[in-house]
Amino acid sequence: MAAADLQAIAQLLQASLDPAQNKQAEKALQESEKQPQFSVALLHIVASDSFPPNTRLASALFFKNFIRRNWTDENGVHKLPEDEVTAIKKELIGLMISVPPSIQSQLGEAISEIADSDFWDRWDSLVDDLVSRLTPDNAVVNNGVLQVAHSIFKRWRPLFRSDELFTEINHVLSKFSTPFLTLLERTDAMIGQSQNNKEALSQYFQTMNLMMKLFYDLSCQDLPPAFEDNLAAITTLLHKYLVYDNPLLHTDDEAESGILEYVKAGIFEVLVLYVQKYEDAFGAHLGQFVNSSWEFLTKVGPETKYDILVSKALQFLTSVTHIRQHAEAFNNDQTLGQVVEKVILPNLSLRESDVELFEDEPIEFIRRDLEGSDSDTRRRAATDFLRQLMEQFEQLVSSVVTKYIDHYLQDYASNPAQNWKSKDTAVYLFSSIAAKGSTTTAHGVRDVNTHVNILDFFQQNIASDLTNDSLNPILIVDAIKFTYVFRSQLTPQLWSAAFPLLVKHLGSSNYVIYTYASIAVERVLTMHGDDRTPVIPTETVTGLSKDLLQHLFSLMTRDKAPEKIQENEYLMKCVMRVLLVIKDGVLPITDMVLKSFISITMVIRHNPSNPKFYYFHFEAIGALIRYAGPSRAELLEKSLYEPFSNILEADVAEFTPYVFQLFAALLEANPSGSLPEFYERLIQPILHPVLWESKGNRPALVRLLSSIMPRGAEVVVKNGQIEPILGVFQKLASSKISENQGFDLLEALIQAVPVSALQPYFVSILQIMLTRLSDPKMKTENFSLRFARFFHFVSARDEQGLGCDFFIKTTDQIQNDVFRPIYTSIILPDTQKLTRPSDRKIAVVSFTKILADSEAFIERYKKGWALTCQALLKLLINPPQLTTAQHDDILVNDDTDDVGFGVTFTQLQSIKPVVKDPFPQIPDVKVWVGQYLREADSRHSGKITNYVQERLSDEAKSALQLVLQG
Repeated sequence: MAAADLQAIAQLLQASLDPAQNKQAEKALQESEKQPQFSVALLHIVASDSFPPNTRLASALFFKNFIRRNWTDENGVHKLPEDEVTAIKKELIGLMISVPPSIQSQLGEAISEIADSDFWDRWDSLVDDLVSRLTPDNAVVNNGVLQVAHSIFKRWRPLFRSDELFTEINHVLSKFSTPFLTLLERTDAMIGQSQNNKEALSQYFQTMNLMMKLFYDLSCQDLPPAFEDNLAAITTLLHKYLVYDNPLLHTDDEAESGILEYVKAGIFEVLVLYVQKYEDAFGAHLGQFVNSSWEFLTKVGPETKYDILVSKALQFLTSVTHIRQHAEAFNNDQTLGQVVEKVILPNLSLRESDVELFEDEPIEFIRRDLEGSDSDTRRRAATDFLRQLMEQFEQLVSSVVTKYIDHYLQDYASNPAQNWKSKDTAVYLFSSIAAKGSTTTAHGVRDVNTHVNILDFFQQNIASDLTNDSLNPILIVDAIKFTYVFRSQLTPQLWSAAFPLLVKHLGSSNYVIYTYASIAVERVLTMHGDDRTPVIPTETVTGLSKDLLQHLFSLMTRDKAPEKIQENEYLMKCVMRVLLVIKDGVLPITDMVLKSFISITMVIRHNPSNPKFYYFHFEAIGALIRYAGPSRAELLEKSLYEPFSNILEADVAEFTPYVFQLFAALLEANPSGSLPEFYERLIQPILHPVLWESKGNRPALVRLLSSIMPRGAEVVVKNGQIEPILGVFQKLASSKISENQGFDLLEALIQAVPVSALQPYFVSILQIMLTRLSDPKMKTENFSLRFARFFHFVSARDEQGLGCDFFIKTTDQIQNDVFRPIYTSIILPDTQKLTRPSDRKIAVVSFTKILADSEAFIERYKKGWALTCQALLKLLINPPQLTTAQHDDILVNDDTDDVGFGVTFTQLQSIKPVVKDPFPQIPDVKVWVGQYLREADSRHSGKITNYVQERLSDEAKSALQLVLQG
């Protein structure tokens, strides 16, 4: 691209950083990206010192997102011209090596994205390129190379073992292992030569830090042969840097870890991996590391900068203790007492930095404490170490730790105001040894240590703290958290006393207290007794619901800034849960709840900043629609249309898939009557191809269109919108990822629109399907199954003017008699693979109508008649039965970390589509088949009986006779 073009793109990138111009600039950039070599132009901007640093960073960020959108299609084929693909690969590595670290990280993610699809078979020169750039002593260049390597090889860490993965790893190891070990040795030597040169020492330690990450990457799936052959030398070097010290690498800031801490933390991560996976090879070298870790943990200070290192050291000891033979070293009173006193307690006790976090950054305190985002904190690591010891020596650990618990409780009792931290330590220690196994999101602790009495501890030390507002706030939080964590252990009687206290704490002025209270309230509302009755009666919640919801909404909206309203997702999750519990008990307070939702929506749409918050927000709106929709449909439709349409007009990408689902739910809640005008106006915009580009939009858009069609078929036909809808079907059906959605949309269209309006398109529809089925690269088992279901869907609807003969006549227009091989090789075998009862029911109806009334099967496919009968009898061995869907227990994603917000479609569970019975008028398919065939036999003057005698085997005759007898 010309310099002028680069300048224009750079100006747009600069404008995209300005909130006032952001939207406009991003749209202009998205237009520009259609130009050839646009991606290369972005890299030239990144590379050029003539542009400001923030413009170069913006260019790197846009390049990363451009690669994510445009590198390959859903089938792994490059979307960019091959010359552009080659140019990117050629420039990217050298560029990443030369740019500042902030830009490096963005380019690293882009390289990782490219490697996902291309490495190694379409980018087999990459490793050679990286190795060729390594130098004996230039740390800056080496660090760039290693950063690139890490951005690619770290992809292996979470992957499951496969031949393809190991082929890739072996390809890398064959070229990279020896240069890597040589560089490790060389870096060690350069560190030795730079003992008094702070700048050089820091650079070489950056190299060592990256090499530890790569050491982990290269070892994460299997022990590399080159590493195994040199394990003695490698472990000697690892131990050297685990105990290494140099004042030049110390940081002045007590809160910030330095490069020395990060290198040692990286070594500990490698040690944990090797203990867990390669203990047979590594075990002989383990002792020196255990001794050094113990020595370090007993001497390290409380400064925050050591937190990551302490937590990694504790994780290492935890992994060692997991192995019984190594754990035996701790198997006596005296040693365990030393462990608890010198390692567990100093790291488990509350520190000033924890108290400061509680007071100054309460939401961060909650997330660290509750969600395990504190996996690198001392407290979490000390707890995990103690639990691992308890797993090995439960009675001994319980006995030793209980003495310390009693000591701290006595210390607290001697002066509660002064010694409140002792109570906190006691509660934390007790919780650590009382819980066994993992704490589940759904039930809290299920498996407990029988050597301690949880109910006794609760009644003596926790219950009173739930009623005492004058306590230190951290102790009140400890009491709420204990109740929450051990909720499955408390009796219904204890819960009837504890629940009102939790609700009362929602009124606290302390952020952490009222948030923990909302978390505990939300969780207990999901709990049921052995007889499936709720632990907290629904009528109790319904009686409290108005005040409870009003209060939760007021807590969320104390600060009107969009980011502050969204900050605390726990409050919104509690709102959602209350609505799911009270169900139609929301009707008397619908207006209040609806207004609160709308006002929050209108504010947060300006800056969606917390995906968990707005996920629960839209789940809660979904619950309102589900339970108030059937009787308050008009109010909900009119009230929600404006905020939802504003979101669509403003193109708030994070919210649109939720809005489409909620629009669909509104229609489904009120299925009768004509289509409201605002939905009519919505059809044209949602057919715009740009909306369908986003994978996250597609399932929601399909559902919305499918919900519109039963009430809006006339509008769709009148406005000439059948062709655009079929265009969407074609796009969806051409991709393996969205083929299901394509079929869903097509079936909804066929079900709603008169056959006469669709007839001109049926040949094209089937042509699209047969083209995919005939291409070995594009044919998938799922597509075959959906095609078989689609055949039955059409075949079973003869009363609509469709039916099997209609399907055959249409295929004849594509190629005469092409139906014969399709039926025998795809439809008949794949029908037996259908698993959903609704699909199997459609197939039963289809086969029955073919046997009864298909002219083609009477004259043209006589053998096919017998094959169809056999296929029907197979389905009737285990006749499909559809149970009525129950919505009493709607399970909304509890672990929102598993939800891929913004990346893929997120289903709203509160309005999850119900699987409908395709033929509700047929309660018992077996009885219906017998009745339908008897009536057909009568209708056709006994022809069915003749076909049975002429065309079926004796075994099939007997089986069918049983069906005909009813």
